[in-house]
Amino acid sequence: MVNAGKRGRYSASQDPPNKNIKKPRKGEVNYLPDCPDGLDASTLEIYRQELVDEMKKKPRVQSSTVYQEFSRVVGKNLKQEFYHSLDRHCPQLIQILRSKRVPEQYKVLVSTDGKNVKDFCLTLVDSNNQRSKTTYVISEGFEKDIPIDIDVEKYLGDIVQVNIEKDDAPWYCSHIQVKTPSGKSLEFPCYSWLDKEKVKIREGSAKVVEDWNKDDMFGYQFLKGCNPVMIKKCVNLPEKFPVTHDMVKGFLNRGLTLQEEIKAGNIYIADYEILDGLEANKTLQNTQYYLTAPICLLYNNRHKQIVPIAIQLSQKPGESSPIFLPNDNEYDWMLAKMWVKSSDFNVHQLVTHLLKTHLLSEVFEVAMYRQLSTVHPVYKLLIPHVRFTIAINAVAREKLISKDGVFSRISSISAARIDELMKRTMETFTYKSMCFPEDIKARGMENTPKYYYRDDGMKIWGAINWYVEGFVDEVIKIFYDSNETVQRDREIQEFVKDVSINGMMDSEGKKFPQSLKTREELIKYLTVVIFTASAQHAAVNFGQYEWYGWIPNSPSTMRMPPPHEKGRVNLEHIMDTLPDRACSRDALGTAWDLTRFQNNERFLGMHPEKHFTEQPVKEAIKTFQNKLEELTDSIKRRNDGLTMAYCYLSPDKIPNSVAI
Repeated sequence: MVNAGKRGRYSASQDPPNKNIKKPRKGEVNYLPDCPDGLDASTLEIYRQELVDEMKKKPRVQSSTVYQEFSRVVGKNLKQEFYHSLDRHCPQLIQILRSKRVPEQYKVLVSTDGKNVKDFCLTLVDSNNQRSKTTYVISEGFEKDIPIDIDVEKYLGDIVQVNIEKDDAPWYCSHIQVKTPSGKSLEFPCYSWLDKEKVKIREGSAKVVEDWNKDDMFGYQFLKGCNPVMIKKCVNLPEKFPVTHDMVKGFLNRGLTLQEEIKAGNIYIADYEILDGLEANKTLQNTQYYLTAPICLLYNNRHKQIVPIAIQLSQKPGESSPIFLPNDNEYDWMLAKMWVKSSDFNVHQLVTHLLKTHLLSEVFEVAMYRQLSTVHPVYKLLIPHVRFTIAINAVAREKLISKDGVFSRISSISAARIDELMKRTMETFTYKSMCFPEDIKARGMENTPKYYYRDDGMKIWGAINWYVEGFVDEVIKIFYDSNETVQRDREIQEFVKDVSINGMMDSEGKKFPQSLKTREELIKYLTVVIFTASAQHAAVNFGQYEWYGWIPNSPSTMRMPPPHEKGRVNLEHIMDTLPDRACSRDALGTAWDLTRFQNNERFLGMHPEKHFTEQPVKEAIKTFQNKLEELTDSIKRRNDGLTMAYCYLSPDKIPNSVAI
């Protein structure tokens, strides 16, 4: 009898329940203390145990037998009915599961200067261009750190871009930190005033800080950095750079010898010979800076990455000028790459940027004012592309390259040696090298993978050339109905001659044309002028803060001489070699200033001043603008799939002229 001695309710006339009878567990029997007649306690225990054992036995009926018997009785296929019911209820089940699912959460911290921060909207974008829902952030106006929690239904992965939308009131953002649901922290350095209504802050700057010492990031900058014109295909190794196969065979991953890789077009070289022998700078505080002329050998590996495989820190090989390799001491290789980047900084700032865009555009502008009347159609064509150039160059001469200028404080080259460097450059500089397609071909860079400077530059060159050609066809044909009329245009001929003789100092006309004989030559010449002032300047100017903002990536100068032997460099030596705090501060400030657009910037294709009244020209300008919009969209689509976007030659980021 189970629980035989317990009663749910009892009265005073009834016996109370037996308190000592335990509650039954499964398979157990509780019994009264008094044994039935003819049985004793031991006999009852035997019966109890038999009953317990029997109840513990599992049924021997198989599940398949149950399934078959069920199907026989009810006349239905049990399994099939179950799956049909499951299919019918799946959408509801999924909806229920989704409603109960805990969303993934990204934690964002926006750091500001705590002054006049306005409300804004923030969106996260991952590498597949998936986006979080836009979050509206209410700001009290004075927070230095603004925490934001962003819930997403689906994990976005690592974030590569933060989009901010705001009103037109500017406020300062130092950086943004994004912590993923997995706990990974991503940094987005900004350190700029957000003066546009829509701002995209990509992880690119953060990747420079994080990956600057990686070989692939070092090589990446030769193609897509501030100075993408130094690299060229290596056809033959120069005698002054005696790299052997045995030295680099461990870094060649195609199973070919060094010479075979050269013949296959996979070896590139960057040679800073132009710096050789230049006296290094000494600051007003009597701090000695150092300068060298390195040579760097680069390899296009199987992963289509450009990586360094050998560096020599001078133009003269020997025991005191060893060839540094990737498998050398960690700090030897790190410092060797720093020396290359420091030399690249100086060549970029003073040659690629200052001389070949700023000063050359000034030459064209001065010759235009001196030789072309304001009613001349070529004057009207060029005037938007020389806007503010003389003015900004006057500021540069006073503030940047003067004896007491910024470059005298941050650069390895003194103001007195800047002239010498530019004279060296002009000795080999030609009109042909200013023609973008010809320069790409001359450096053997036609087929180099992921060379977006070339890809975007060729499209911009083509668009400008089409615009100028249409301009000539539709307007100048009124004046130039034949090649002879081009030759007879005294203003054009004097303009070109003035550029060559007085601007380029080429009195014999060996490197720069002193006359134009055909309409095609006129079209090409005007394309060079416009491309140099707009696209070329944009390509080498507006990435400076992104690449120079992290000092070890591109030191503006070095405070210790280059090493003359291997195995002597440590981290302390590197820190003593890098620019000091004051120099780094000035370099950062300069890079920041040089990469800002004007408040009233006029980008390529914008012509608010109506210099032309001819309808064909207006139509040509409109078509030109449409082509540029299509190209902008094309570049944007390409960049959406990149971890680090290349935007410097996107038409919406190319000013018409050298104005900063």
